[in-house]
Amino acid sequence: MPENRYEPVGRSATPTPAPRPGQEHFTAPADEGGLGAVDAVATDETPTSLWRDAWHQMRRRPLFWVSGTVIVIVVLVAAFPGLFTSIDPRACDLARALEGPQAGHPFGFDRQGCDIYSRTMYGARASVVVGVLATSMVVILGTTIGAIAGYYGKWFDTILSRITDIFFAIPLVLGAIVIMSIATNRTSFLVAFVLAVFGWTQIARITRGTVLSVKNNEFVTAAKSLGMGRGQILVRHVLPNSAAPIIVYATVALGQFIVAEATLSFLGIGLPPDVVSWGGDISAAQGAIRTDPEILLYPAGGLAVTVLGFMMMGDVVRDALDPKARKR
Repeated sequence: MPENRYEPVGRSATPTPAPRPGQEHFTAPADEGGLGAVDAVATDETPTSLWRDAWHQMRRRPLFWVSGTVIVIVVLVAAFPGLFTSIDPRACDLARALEGPQAGHPFGFDRQGCDIYSRTMYGARASVVVGVLATSMVVILGTTIGAIAGYYGKWFDTILSRITDIFFAIPLVLGAIVIMSIATNRTSFLVAFVLAVFGWTQIARITRGTVLSVKNNEFVTAAKSLGMGRGQILVRHVLPNSAAPIIVYATVALGQFIVAEATLSFLGIGLPPDVVSWGGDISAAQGAIRTDPEILLYPAGGLAVTVLGFMMMGDVVRDALDPKARKR
């Protein structure tokens, strides 16, 4: 009688076929397909982050190195103008008015007999100082108002949003003109403060929108479950994860505030005449734009290159910190 090849399993019986004579069963090794290598996780690598990925993206773009070089040169000129010229920008000689380039004076002289090259180098300081001060004030004020409005909501959001709308309706340069026209002691700090008073609204809106999208994430819920206070969560978790668009805007806004300072100085209501600035030199050179346009070219060129450097850096930072931009 043939041997029974059925083995009961539970309440049912599953037949187990016996190999035919001369037939061999082949079982592939478990890792023959390389699944172990595919599924392996490297535990010795440094975890990536948004900022690490952004730096990796930025340093691969030539535009980053070009704009970075321009910004470094401008900052060095603004901080240490004496390294690039030994001539006093306020030492003027009317006898040399409108003389062309010569040894030791590569840009020639303006209508007052002042060395144009020296004034171009020293003019960077006033513009950069005002731009940095105004941007710092705008970031602090706008981020604070936007974060409080977006995170706490309710009547905080209502009141702060309406205040933001009121200031947003006032043009930056127009508001600064009105205030600076009645100011008696005009300094770099005052110009930066006035620009910040009318320029914080955009970053406040950006911060509010970013905080609204971040505050409902899982890590915020986890922090609440651990008993952290709302203020601690806002400072330690929400704001750090909302910093990317703030940094992008601050980079671009720095160039905008430099232009705003030059505009006020050009109109004669910015920095006082005894302070060397690009806007003041452009205003003084406009009378000779037809006969001697190079007098206006050099300070205007310095202003344009500086603003262009910060604008290009802002574009690079925006593309690096925006995951959607990296996928395009």
